[in-house]
Amino acid sequence: MQGTEPGRRVCVARIDQAERDLSERGLIVTAERGTVKNGAATIAAQYRTQLARYICELSLSPSARTAITAPEPEGDDSGVWD
Repeated sequence: MQGTEPGRRVCVARIDQAERDLSERGLIVTAERGTVKNGAATIAAQYRTQLARYICELSLSPSARTAITAPEPEGDDSGVWD
């Protein structure tokens, strides 16, 4: 879990870069082979998938938070102050 937060930040930064490229150049670009899909669209989709995994791992989504269960209290009813 220690390496998860920097990975999430990289994903967000890469998605931002890909979206910026899509905004500037568009979804379809002219390349050596003619008119093709901008590779930034594929990259953004892959990083979004990875970001969704990080969100689940960090329990940042509502569905991930509901999957977390509190540990059962121990059977000893005697409190610390008894």
